[in-house]
Amino acid sequence: MSAFSDALSVTTSGLKAQASRLRLLSENIANVDTPGYRRKTMPFRTDTGASGISRVEIGRVNLDRRALEQIHDPSHPLADETGRYDGSNVDLIIEIADAREAQRSYEANLKMFDQTRQMSSGLMELLRR
Repeated sequence: MSAFSDALSVTTSGLKAQASRLRLLSENIANVDTPGYRRKTMPFRTDTGASGISRVEIGRVNLDRRALEQIHDPSHPLADETGRYDGSNVDLIIEIADAREAQRSYEANLKMFDQTRQMSSGLMELLRR
């Protein structure tokens, strides 16, 4: 049964990583119009434990260091003497594409989790006979 628990552990780590990624992407999308907001990114890495099974680990949240968009609006309270202020560096198209990718990865991990669970249940049924 160790192989089943290892498979469930790997898919669970993938589910947690993609859920965290979706949360971060939703924060970026929600703040696309927030002045001075910097896009957040989250790297993934693999962690091979003592059992030799690789799992997905979440890295530290990083802020995107690209330049902020300069917006010209002299009536804005944050505008300087030239009428400009710093917008955000979030690109909505990139965030939506990343969200779709994360959603598909989450769904793939969920299917693997479900298949592993069904295989485990099927094995238990066979052993009961």
